[in-house]
Amino acid sequence: MSSNYDNKLRNYHQAKWDEPIIFELSTEGQRGILIPKAEKVIEDEVGDGISSIPANMIRKESPKLPEIPQPQVLRHYLHVSQQTLGGDLNIDVGQGTCTIKYNPKINDQLASLDSITELHPLQDEDTVQGALEIIYKTDLLMREISGLDKFSFQPGGGSQALFTISSIIHAYFEEKNESQQRDEIITTIFSHPSDAATPAIKGYKVINLYPDDEGYPSVDALKSVLSERTAALMITNPEDTGLFNPNIKEFTRLVHEVGGLCSYDQANANGILGITRAKEAGFDMCFFNLHKTFSAPHGCGGPATGALGVTKELSKYLPVPTIEYDGIKYYLDYDKPQSIGKVRAFYGAIPVVLKAYAWIMNLGEEGLKEAARIAVLNNNYLLNKIIKIKGASAPYSPGKHRIEQTRYSWDKLTNDTGVTTLDIARRMADFGVHYWTSHDPWIVPEPFTLEPTESYTKDELDEYIAILEEVSKEAYENPEYVRNAPHNSVIHKVDTSYFEDPSKWAVTWKAYKKKNGLK
Repeated sequence: MSSNYDNKLRNYHQAKWDEPIIFELSTEGQRGILIPKAEKVIEDEVGDGISSIPANMIRKESPKLPEIPQPQVLRHYLHVSQQTLGGDLNIDVGQGTCTIKYNPKINDQLASLDSITELHPLQDEDTVQGALEIIYKTDLLMREISGLDKFSFQPGGGSQALFTISSIIHAYFEEKNESQQRDEIITTIFSHPSDAATPAIKGYKVINLYPDDEGYPSVDALKSVLSERTAALMITNPEDTGLFNPNIKEFTRLVHEVGGLCSYDQANANGILGITRAKEAGFDMCFFNLHKTFSAPHGCGGPATGALGVTKELSKYLPVPTIEYDGIKYYLDYDKPQSIGKVRAFYGAIPVVLKAYAWIMNLGEEGLKEAARIAVLNNNYLLNKIIKIKGASAPYSPGKHRIEQTRYSWDKLTNDTGVTTLDIARRMADFGVHYWTSHDPWIVPEPFTLEPTESYTKDELDEYIAILEEVSKEAYENPEYVRNAPHNSVIHKVDTSYFEDPSKWAVTWKAYKKKNGLK
């Protein structure tokens, strides 16, 4: 069914402020609040708050913070917020492989309760039984969803989960006295880049498999690189093309046959929840991004969690502490002598785990399957419409369905008009929507990746399609107009020379002033 509002190309103009950074708004002596001195009765009871601090911990001078009244602080951040796009503001299917779902606001409210926000990680276990129970029960849910035996929520995102997996692989072969021999990790070029980057950081040689004409890495290609040096296969499936590798079980069998381990990157499990599991595909490890697939806000906009699952055999290597239950109370288990140690402080981002737990419990088993089916339906609806837009295509496996996303190409449009995918990205912002050009390297020429999830209606997908159709029409009729975009948006052409010159980098205001000779 369609809504009563049929205008798919809305008149849009984004607020644009010539907004300085907050340090440039600072005026010496201004204050947002004046903090009163402690009353004498309080000081007599607890001291002045300073004297008890060791001298070596007391600043020699006050921190150089912006000095601004409250109304100006409010206006500054509201101005900045008006120059952004995001899941709560626009149809965010253009975020590519980042799975932008609707995040239920009631879950945000749950995570904002004092009982969560006021927790301290050093509290006694007896005082945080509720929080430990949520983590433990989310572990049980993840076991059921994946088929694996134990989860850690300590990693602060997918890349850190993959680095943790790389560390577990190393620990596993270290115990078997094979770590020097097994120094190769196999991945695919359309797996998430962190499947290659994190083992490389750990010291492994990374072998990338490329797709055949159908878009899949072939079994023969895998066989050609397997050897006694193989430590593991680290692979995303579906890959970033949206194609599910039908030979995945054969891949894991062949890797196990030579003694290697298998890691499943399920950062985007959006289209396969309740449909396929890591266990049945033969994997020893997997991870899910709770801030993507399980509907906590995306990691770029807040805290993130890479939920890492392993088989029973590998559970002894998980980061400490794990959360356990003895039938009476929940507790933190540090007694794991073969653990790889910690990968971040304490236990991970508990509010993210809570949001994921609430989302799963609200949907239930059938709800998770329905979400997956709708995500696949939405994606294939987009696919069917977009490949009919002039200049657009979906490389590999023509006529086949994709799972949760599709990597498209404007290669023909660029050859015909000179308009590139980066030009289109800026023009899309003129319509109030985001559009992502996909991971480097651009194996697919002039790429763009869409991932609609289950959150968007047919009307919203039709609106996004209409915008793409309009921009394609403009590119063929008036390419300079597209190349000179944006016209209605704060987005602009970025001079990247600054980022390519380390001598100009300044990650703090203090460093910026020093590099530019400012006091």
